Amino acid sequence: MASKSDLSDIGSTLEELFLVLMERKENMQDESYVALLYKKGENSILKKIGEEASEVIIAAKEPEKQKTIHEIADLWFHCMVLMGHKGIGLDEIANEFRRRMGVSGLEEKASREEG
Repeated sequence: MASKSDLSDIGSTLEELFLVLMERKENMQDESYVALLYKKGENSILKKIGEEASEVIIAAKEPEKQKTIHEIADLWFHCMVLMGHKGIGLDEIANEFRRRMGVSGLEEKASREEG
C-alpha cells in the first residue's frame, strides 16, 4: 500500500489530465479521441464508462495486478470525460470525498437513500 508521501502528486496528475480533457472539449480537434467522445455525446460517454467498469471487474478476477491498474485508469479517465461533459470539477468530487471522511459508509449510504 502506498504511503501518503507516495501519493503526493496524484492531485496534480489528475488536475493536469483534466485540463487536457477540457482543452480537447473546447477545441474539438477531429484527431482527438476525447473530442470525438464529446461530439458523440453523453450516451457514448456513458457506454464507455459501462464498458470500462466491466473490464475492471474482469481484470480484477485475474492474478495480474497490472491489468487491473490499467483498467481502473481507463475507468477513471472516462469518468473524468463525463465530468467535463457535465461541467463537474475535480474540486466538487474532492469536496464530496471530504464530506464523507469520518462518516460510516453505512450511515452515508442511508442518508442518500432517505433524502
